[in-house]
Amino acid sequence: MEQRTSGARSLSAPRIDAMDRKILRLLQDDAMLSLQEISREIGLSQTPCWKRIQRLLADRIIDRRVAILSPEALGLNLTVFLALECAQTDPDAAEKLARAVATLPEVLQLHRLAAPGQFLLQLVVADEAAYDAFHKRLRALVPIASATPSFVRQCLKATTAYAVS
Repeated sequence: MEQRTSGARSLSAPRIDAMDRKILRLLQDDAMLSLQEISREIGLSQTPCWKRIQRLLADRIIDRRVAILSPEALGLNLTVFLALECAQTDPDAAEKLARAVATLPEVLQLHRLAAPGQFLLQLVVADEAAYDAFHKRLRALVPIASATPSFVRQCLKATTAYAVS
């Protein structure tokens, strides 16, 4: 299961300077920029720019490069935030639920909340019928005490870019 955590970085977190931040802002906007384009934009020759990018990759500041798809173009028109509560209170049951949910392709994000056995999912499906089918598959996988969906009516902001100041 892919696992990401949020919160403060460790004290040994790699340091980044203003030039690194410029590179990161550019790559967050368009990860397909060529080394030549990045170098020209930040005013640094290609070799030092390439070395900085390699260091940012090695230090896992750049986690990965991806293409961001249009869900509507793929017929995925319904975003749902789903609050889940595990039916059992022991940590093994919660871990089993997390592993099962992580395998479902509709789930874009899976967060363990502060309360034991509680999770928040973001998923994208075609429509309410597809959500109902997802919900039935989910309930067949693991015991769930409660599942409370919030259907998104309109997305007012969506970004994958972090504030790099």
